[in-house]
Amino acid sequence: MKVDGQHYRTIWLAEDGWRVVIIDQTKLPHSFGTVVLESEVQVAHAIASMQVRGAPLIGATGAFGLALALRADPSDAALAGAYERLLATRPTAVNLRWALNDVRARVAVLKPGERTAAAYRRAAEICDDDVAVCRAIGEHGLAVFHRIWERKGRPERLNVLTHCNAGWLATVDWGTALAPIYMAHDGGLPVHVWVDETRPRNQGASITAFELGRHGVAHTVIADNVGGHLMQHGLVDLVIVGTDRTTASGDVCNKIGTYLKALAAHDNGVPFYVALPHTTIDWTLADGIGTIEIERRDPREVSHITGRTADGRIETVAILPEGSPAANWAFDVTPARYVTGLITERGICPASRDGLAGLYPDAPLLRALR
Repeated sequence: MKVDGQHYRTIWLAEDGWRVVIIDQTKLPHSFGTVVLESEVQVAHAIASMQVRGAPLIGATGAFGLALALRADPSDAALAGAYERLLATRPTAVNLRWALNDVRARVAVLKPGERTAAAYRRAAEICDDDVAVCRAIGEHGLAVFHRIWERKGRPERLNVLTHCNAGWLATVDWGTALAPIYMAHDGGLPVHVWVDETRPRNQGASITAFELGRHGVAHTVIADNVGGHLMQHGLVDLVIVGTDRTTASGDVCNKIGTYLKALAAHDNGVPFYVALPHTTIDWTLADGIGTIEIERRDPREVSHITGRTADGRIETVAILPEGSPAANWAFDVTPARYVTGLITERGICPASRDGLAGLYPDAPLLRALR
């Protein structure tokens, strides 16, 4: 995607061919800048601090983290240590585990002197694959948009509500839930996006709005609790969100507040779609509510907020009464029964074990869960 006319991916190699460059998403939307990562420790910090965020991008970044670790020390002990440290940074999104497992398995069978090049090569492949997968998700989702627009009699605008950020800044390029929005806009469909602010980190207000604005997509930022009201008054034609982990039975774990949007959509007959790549499916799990580890983050994300003052300074201020405690669950689980459909790179399916099996009959663990 483009920022001020220049094409960017969210992660790439520096000109020296070994350091890793990322967009520092903690600075958005007030400034756009990059960070150069030179070690696995710096990669772990970038993931944990959310300089990179979004399940697919976290996975790609973790893969490069292993490559940096092996460049410093290609031994078995270094590989094992880097794997554990990177895996511990974000426990909910399954893409990180998938990418780390993939790279580790490929390099563990090689001689130490061959491991670094192989890890870099595989990390680059993961990035390229993610771009292709997200483009395919966008194409399948675009068909949904057109179908709903036609069914509603080709209204002056198609109102889409999304939650958190599942755009190109959450992946390597294109995005998941935002990919069909970009394709709809580029293709002339009159799409308008209701952007949930997504407290407490405001990924909607700061990142989704940044993306859509830079691309020229019509959008309006709303408080998190407005969505249900809009649905009651016929102002939402469909909801589309991303996911950090989806179980083999179709339960969806996404940013906190997604479940409430799904309930409102169900009550008002609004289609609720989830866009995801295969790397976000956890074939080992059948029950999302009972088994997915929900990340608890720093309460300061709830008690403080960062913004730009009238004179242009970036300031962080407290918004709670002094002494009031805060709690910060980062994700919730939406049961499969509230999901209209899962939009994947292979097509669209019901949010169910049979639905996923139809698209992914080759999934190694799926048969064991039946």
